[in-house]
Amino acid sequence: MPPVIKVIIPAFNEAESISHVISEIPDIVEEVIVVSNNSTDDTGVNAEKAGATVLSESRKGYGYACLKGMDYISRQNQKTDIIVFLDGDYSDYPNELNKIIQPILEDDKDFVVGARVGKWREKGSMTFPQLFGNKLATTLMKLLFKSRFTDLGPFRAIKYEKLLQLNMEDKTYGWTVEMQLKALRQKLSYAEVPVHYRNRIGVSKVSGTIKGAIFAGVKILGWIFKYSFK
Repeated sequence: MPPVIKVIIPAFNEAESISHVISEIPDIVEEVIVVSNNSTDDTGVNAEKAGATVLSESRKGYGYACLKGMDYISRQNQKTDIIVFLDGDYSDYPNELNKIIQPILEDDKDFVVGARVGKWREKGSMTFPQLFGNKLATTLMKLLFKSRFTDLGPFRAIKYEKLLQLNMEDKTYGWTVEMQLKALRQKLSYAEVPVHYRNRIGVSKVSGTIKGAIFAGVKILGWIFKYSFK
């Protein structure tokens, strides 16, 4: 039996991009779940037209949206094997999902992160705060936890049972780093695969604002130092 793969896409006002994202997700995916995170545009309408299951989460925050998607999956009778997280702004290349899940299927890895490598990254697709924050976070993770992560990329896949085991908590900007830190703490087997990255459609709600960049940085560092003293 082929594995049951589901995709969770948190989306806040991504009406222009969401249908592009959904249309390029490979057919091996059983269900695409778009969580409209307090959107005020046609994100949900366009996602549904494109064939996705659409959920609404009124509490703003990346983690809130991801947790909403997980709660929905937990209520299904169908067994789920792999969860893929993907952004709704079309900055990732959805057709690279096959690459993201390959280490799980072929090497039995528990967790895979898509690393946005420089040579495959479109100019301007990552802001200075993003680049600096990624470098600082992954360097600290290497020093404190002997991590091999080089990126906090949002395009990632994880075995569903392992995701539940992580007991994810963060409701906002710290979701990605929390997942990686808990994977390290629980000694999950993991891998990184290089992925392409392009300029998103529309304006970033996090890295595109000073407030968002600061809050994201504080959250990321907070999780790292919290775990370094455990």
